[in-house]
Amino acid sequence: MVESSQTKAGTEPRLMSEKGLEARVATIVEPVIVDLGYDLVRVRITGQHGCTVQIMAESPDGTMTIDGCEAVSRALSPVLDVEDPIDSEYYLEVSSPGVDRPLVRVRDLIAWTGHDARIELSSPIEGRRRYRGLLDGVEGDELKLILPDAPADSDPNVRLPLASLADAKLVMTDKLMELALKAQPAEPAEVDEATDADREE
Repeated sequence: MVESSQTKAGTEPRLMSEKGLEARVATIVEPVIVDLGYDLVRVRITGQHGCTVQIMAESPDGTMTIDGCEAVSRALSPVLDVEDPIDSEYYLEVSSPGVDRPLVRVRDLIAWTGHDARIELSSPIEGRRRYRGLLDGVEGDELKLILPDAPADSDPNVRLPLASLADAKLVMTDKLMELALKAQPAEPAEVDEATDADREE
């Protein structure tokens, strides 16, 4: 994994945020995660196992261990029980970002320079909303991207406003997989935990 130079959690905001119920959950869990020394990456609510609340988190240096996931899960469970943002039974799943991870902070876009990424904008630029290319760093308030599909007579280098990013994610490539295998443990860091209602059944 490419490591960030940042060492304190909660000091860099995410570029993208959730909406609706996922945003409400994020508002509840982020302060708890930051207090533990981690950063929230993403919240997703899916229909897996009826309902699963997926919390993705990591240390500011871009790493996350199974022990870290367990600590976050233990801390979040009672808070979510009290706040009760979801009116049905659900599973809480805490995990690391994984290999083909979402890129949610400026530090992510910089740390993974040279890797292939998919980018989606909230509003199109010259009719284009989706991009795939090599991350080329950040300059000012713009993400630099090198497009492999650019026509031969055009500049493959584009700049996308950070404020317009709606989604950004690494693309699985041989280069990325090789790097991940060198840096990560054999098993992904992930913890599943049923809610109190599930355990009582």
